[in-house]
Amino acid sequence: MSDNGDLTVRKLAMWGIPLSLGVMGLKMVAWWVTGSVALLSDGLESTVNVVAAFIAFFVIRYAQKPADHDHPFGHHKAEYLSAVTEGVLIVVAALLIVNEAVGYLAAPRMLDAPVLGLAINLAAGVINAVWARLLIRTGRKYRSAALAADGQHILSDVVTSAGVLVGLLLALATGYAIFDPVLAILVAVNILYQGWKVISQSIGGLMDQAVDPLDEEAIKQAIATHAAGSIGVHDLKTRRAGTVTFIDFHMVVPGTMSVRQAHDICDRLEDAISAAHEGAKIAIHVEPEGEKAHGIRVKVVKEA
Repeated sequence: MSDNGDLTVRKLAMWGIPLSLGVMGLKMVAWWVTGSVALLSDGLESTVNVVAAFIAFFVIRYAQKPADHDHPFGHHKAEYLSAVTEGVLIVVAALLIVNEAVGYLAAPRMLDAPVLGLAINLAAGVINAVWARLLIRTGRKYRSAALAADGQHILSDVVTSAGVLVGLLLALATGYAIFDPVLAILVAVNILYQGWKVISQSIGGLMDQAVDPLDEEAIKQAIATHAAGSIGVHDLKTRRAGTVTFIDFHMVVPGTMSVRQAHDICDRLEDAISAAHEGAKIAIHVEPEGEKAHGIRVKVVKEA
């Protein structure tokens, strides 16, 4: 990631703290004026957003620290820890909502001041929708797992708010107050699903998951078209660590090729791969012809 990218991610993480506090405040006011358990569930999820925003801010700052003696490959994976923690918090919020809603199933009550409460909640939802899209877009652009996870969680909060709004309008239109707690439980199920997605995606990063097929194909294409002079490439491996992708492979060269010539091919390959895949950290093992190829192979395009 570039220095400008690092700065952008840090700024968004910082602004996420006051914004999440403001949205939580709006939702709790909406609950206070209506007494709706569904709106309370929406507000409880927003408390998780606040905690997650603080975690994301501090973890992103740590993850962007340069490599040091104890962490020669950098601190990038710290972002995955943040994302996993946020996923766990999402699950906890869902369980709290279920616990609150079940108590209201036997004795549901109609809303107080419904128009004001729903209007306040709608305003909070619109703010969250704009913010979530910005976080997800920026997180994907700069490969920030923590920022993208925060955006995904807030987007699930938007879906929750929309569902709550529709359900409460149904309760008001039909006069059936039972819609309120039932809707809160349905909201909790959706939140559980979102929490599972965040956790599973982050665990993939912690387990050194390879890049996705499209990115792998771009890397192969860069190697194939810029490895002229070598005999072949094999044992291609990739893994992601936050904003960085580690790529290593073996390059076979003629036994008579000089170290300088092999080094020039390596430089050319590193430039090409970095241009095709931002944030690449590349390690190339040069070996003489005759070695048995293994792993993922790349067919090198021969010089005309």
